Amino acid sequence: MVVSISVVLLLLVLAVVFMRSGALRVSHALVCVLLGFVLASTSVAPTITNGISSTTQLLSGMRP
Repeated sequence: MVVSISVVLLLLVLAVVFMRSGALRVSHALVCVLLGFVLASTSVAPTITNGISSTTQLLSGMRP
């Protein structure tokens, strides 16, 4: 568990730094994809899924 948390934090920091630089290259996109895969395998995945589902339901119910 400790290794997955440190990998998630490292990839998250790298993704934030890459996104703030403004230029998304293939290596930067690869880091973002790896972050997604690592997050999907952690215990945080159900919480993220529920949050995204709730947000989409909230947005779909709003009238423009």
